[in-house]
Amino acid sequence: MELKLYDSELKVMEVVWREGKLPASDLAVILNRETGWNRNTTYTVIKKLIAKDAIERTDPGFICTALIPKEQVQSYETKELINKMYNGSAEMFFSAFLNEKNLSKADIDKLKKIVESLS
Repeated sequence: MELKLYDSELKVMEVVWREGKLPASDLAVILNRETGWNRNTTYTVIKKLIAKDAIERTDPGFICTALIPKEQVQSYETKELINKMYNGSAEMFFSAFLNEKNLSKADIDKLKKIVESLS
């Protein structure tokens, strides 16, 4: 399932992925500390994520649990970026990425191993 999450939704998901199951009230406290959001903002975003089947709410305690793995969202967002900015060309994306980075020999060796494992 491909799921578009907006920046505010990603902030909530990042906390849920990092912390695991937690009550919405705890989520609101964490997001207030990390982003300055008030409780109503957090609860509004949680409701949107529930409607998208990204988070499940269980009672008692309004416990929030991620229904989608972070890797699934990362994969979707990466595809979106490559399609939007590089006309769907992974080669153009990697070329731009590599040209912007000052990679160490160790980084280059790791990337080579990743590419070799794909063959």
